[in-house]
Amino acid sequence: MSQIIPTQMKRMLDDGSIIDGSPVDEVTIDPVVRGYISDWDAVEDLLHHVLYTGLGWEIGNEGNILFTDPLCTPKANKEQLVQLMFENFNISGFYASEQSVLSLYAVGRISGCTVDIGHGKIDIAPVIEGAVHHIGSRRFEFGGTDLTNFLAQELGKSNPQVNISMSDVEKIKEQYSCCVEDELAYQKTLYSCPVEKHTLPDGQVCFPDFYDSIDL
Repeated sequence: MSQIIPTQMKRMLDDGSIIDGSPVDEVTIDPVVRGYISDWDAVEDLLHHVLYTGLGWEIGNEGNILFTDPLCTPKANKEQLVQLMFENFNISGFYASEQSVLSLYAVGRISGCTVDIGHGKIDIAPVIEGAVHHIGSRRFEFGGTDLTNFLAQELGKSNPQVNISMSDVEKIKEQYSCCVEDELAYQKTLYSCPVEKHTLPDGQVCFPDFYDSIDL
């Protein structure tokens, strides 16, 4: 069984109630920023939800677990994760492997070059005979969140009368954006797409125009 679970979380009060009346951007937590864990308490809560609710683990019968390490993961973070899993989740076995190596294993290869494009970073890593060539690896701190910020700027220019939160911008990006193969396909898609209007949760309507298209 596989699941894709967003890592953004909502802050709650000490009594377990949800904070109401505040903008969404002010009550959300991003425990992972640019590929690095920034809030270990939030990560623990997220893992508890994923493992016990999402995957159906039972307390007292947790078993073994495999983690993938993104490129450039600090040694201290790896050690803290191992400690967290054994002390707080009572696992019986822990194994970690580098993300780029497992990506190649998934397609039946042990050598190659992997490109991992994520929410906050892009990792490029050559793998030789199952081992990452770290000297030749590169991390670029650019990802989906930067596209969201760019789209927010453009939507603000074309819809100055509409107050759009970053969470709404994220939904607009996921619903309407696309990736094309080359410049010709980009131009064809750009001028063949109908004008869309998007209704926000508060009833406001915004119109992303053609100039909101992102050309990288």
